[in-house]
Amino acid sequence: MQVSDQLAGMDAQQLREFAASLIDRVTRQDQELRYKQLKIEQLTHEMAVLKRWKFAARSEQLHGVQRSLLDEAIDVDLEAIAAELETLRSPARVQAPKEQPKRSPLPAHLPRVEVRHEPERTVCSCGCALKRIGEDVSEKLDYTPGVFHVERHIRGKWACAKCQTLIQAPVPAQVIDKGVPTAGLLAQVLVAKYADHQPLYRQEGIFERAGVAIPRSTLAQWVGACGVHLQPLVDALRAMLLERSVLHADETPVAMLQPGKGSTHRAYIWSYSSTQFDGMHAVVYDFADSRAAAHPKQFLQGWSGQLVCDDYSGYKGLFADGVTEVGCLAHARRKFSDLWVNHKSPLAEEALKLFGKLYDVEREARELSTEQRQCIRQLQARPIADKLREWLQLQRQKATDGTAIAKAIDYSLGRWHALTRFLDDGALPIDNNWVENRIRPIALGRSNWLFAGSLRAGKRAAAVMSLIQSARLNGHDPYRYLKDVLERLPTQPARRIGELLPHNWMPATIPS
Repeated sequence: MQVSDQLAGMDAQQLREFAASLIDRVTRQDQELRYKQLKIEQLTHEMAVLKRWKFAARSEQLHGVQRSLLDEAIDVDLEAIAAELETLRSPARVQAPKEQPKRSPLPAHLPRVEVRHEPERTVCSCGCALKRIGEDVSEKLDYTPGVFHVERHIRGKWACAKCQTLIQAPVPAQVIDKGVPTAGLLAQVLVAKYADHQPLYRQEGIFERAGVAIPRSTLAQWVGACGVHLQPLVDALRAMLLERSVLHADETPVAMLQPGKGSTHRAYIWSYSSTQFDGMHAVVYDFADSRAAAHPKQFLQGWSGQLVCDDYSGYKGLFADGVTEVGCLAHARRKFSDLWVNHKSPLAEEALKLFGKLYDVEREARELSTEQRQCIRQLQARPIADKLREWLQLQRQKATDGTAIAKAIDYSLGRWHALTRFLDDGALPIDNNWVENRIRPIALGRSNWLFAGSLRAGKRAAAVMSLIQSARLNGHDPYRYLKDVLERLPTQPARRIGELLPHNWMPATIPS
């Protein structure tokens, strides 16, 4: 009746505007429903393909370690897809109850630590004192480095004899609802897999020797669920990284399996980080199935700062879109270093001495402020750079085209402006070594990974490693960081997600 009165009081223009707003609202809702349905169909199809890869006979082309790694990668992907589907489906939609597998009791020989949860008040709203009538006990498997123990969560039941009111402390929120693992055990599995490069089948064996049998399929489900829950944190880290005016970029190859073919092809992990001079220390990895220029362009979409990188052609499109190129002097120096190491070239030795003088100035300026660094570079490094350029131009006139020394000189002279841009800006680094050191853990892990099981698995690994390596950059122990984040994440408001980023993180205070 009230709506009818409002409509009756509207003139023709107001009615048209009201009708247009209704149409717009319905259209947006319809588009949202269409997007969700399309996403659900896409994920359902992906899940079916993964199950077919897992159980089809052709996957038997792989043997031993390769088969184990593929199985765990697919199990992790399946759990991650299931978690995404659960968030996409409407809460109003009635679903068949999920059959829960029978859970084996936790080993009796493990020590128990009781964690009691009681109501803050034991006085009923009617004024009577509540009486404890029982308790619910649930057990969770916890892990601190080197030691398993069981947390016994005891939730007392309190009742009022007069009005029959029943009060019980709520179940603490957790990343894996109704799951066995605590945040400490989940953090251990993630750190072992993505920082210590221990595949799940190896962790399964380590846990078994400690007296706890955890199937790798269960570990895979935990990793998949954690990857989905941690992704908003990685997205927030990427958004903050793109607010920086200077970034490093580099890429390194990893093998990615082509399920059903029994072979791998070359994929890449791209690394983007703030500089050592930046107050915010962060690195974000991006997994891609190729080295195409479209990948850095997509990651840095909308960003127009100064990018420190090598001479890979994939970055050229960014420079055409307004990004400023900052060259890596270490790459230029390395070409002369190779000549000296392999051929004892006297020309290379002379070039290395001039490069060395530039790095001597840089070591002196490293701990100075941006303004002081720029000043000392202008006073001391600029004359050395000018001398190096004159020397390179003179030697190029004498060098034969196509020789190694000519190629080394051409690389430096051809990119001279980008290589020496750091001289005019104290916020710029002299080279790209900072991000190359950030990508080194990935290179070290390749011998244990053998390959990434899928594009989804690669992206999940990149996301978790972004948090782990960023935590290390800020001086945090990755295990302590992830444990605390996984404990707080289920109840952390979305607007305060930034508090959990590695450069902002402060351990949760424990009440005395």
